[in-house]
Amino acid sequence: MSHHLDTPLAAQSGQLFINDLFVFNGDRATVFVMDVNSSVTKADIKRGFHAEARYEFKIHFNGAEVEGLAYRLAFGEPDGDGRQTLELYELTGADARDDGAMGTPIVQGHSGEVSSGGNVRVWAGRITDPFYIDLGELATVNAAIKNGAKLDRSAWRADKATNSFAGTTVESIVLEVSHDEPMLRDGTEIGVWCRTMLATDAGGWRQINRAGHPMMWPIFWPTDTDFTNPANARHPGEDLKEDGEEIASAVAGVVAANGTAPDPQAYGWSVARQLYPDVLSYQVGTPANYGFAVRNGRTMADNAPEVMFSLVLNTGMTSGLTPDGTKGARADAFPYVVPA
Repeated sequence: MSHHLDTPLAAQSGQLFINDLFVFNGDRATVFVMDVNSSVTKADIKRGFHAEARYEFKIHFNGAEVEGLAYRLAFGEPDGDGRQTLELYELTGADARDDGAMGTPIVQGHSGEVSSGGNVRVWAGRITDPFYIDLGELATVNAAIKNGAKLDRSAWRADKATNSFAGTTVESIVLEVSHDEPMLRDGTEIGVWCRTMLATDAGGWRQINRAGHPMMWPIFWPTDTDFTNPANARHPGEDLKEDGEEIASAVAGVVAANGTAPDPQAYGWSVARQLYPDVLSYQVGTPANYGFAVRNGRTMADNAPEVMFSLVLNTGMTSGLTPDGTKGARADAFPYVVPA
């Protein structure tokens, strides 16, 4: 699940670790953005996308437990200029959830260029990271959740907040699917997640990382820097059964300590059911907003950490940061990101 952590494993395989997922309305189209490979790992980073991996957007319809549409991208080895070939495949129905299915090739192109075919266009490359957070605030939340304790913000001040990821970059895949696509017409209710897959020696594929809601790993598993928690390897449909109790208990403990819910256990389970299955819900053609009251897709301007902190603690949390402070990391027209 998504993270921006500077860990040995992320440094070695950052191309496979997802930083963010965004879903929002574009130019008569739905936009899906997957960011990987944060430069927070500094000199250890390997530029570009992994040539032996798959990068997939998985789409569920009308609350279905399994996906009915998937878009898969594969990249070639970088050339002398660092450019990579890319191929985009569409998988529908049962093929969308079959790792062995080939899919239908719909776009071929190169990183750093806009490529299009049918009802889609795609861009992939290095960008200025639009994500923003003050890691000092995250530390205060982590301490409270870990210990089931009262939130102590005495060492952090919102008026002194700074974006810990200012000046960092990520590799980004931007996929725009026209509303002319029959499966993604205006008004369609979808659930979206993304994942990275790596080829195995046996000829199959292994799921490495996945993402839906933002901030899941930093909030609930911040010390698991080796990503040993099985959450990354499973399908979202298994989330609540496999992990609901862990999330519910963590939330119950911290809201009980802070006195923000009359029934901590009930509130903990309500949060677990909102976050699991870990997919972003979105109504096609509507303004996206990842907020405390309404979560409908996610734009690159949404203050996801503030929303997640408020949800988990059941109290309003102010981050001290606003989208205006990082607006240079977003653009109004396709590909909606700022190449670095």
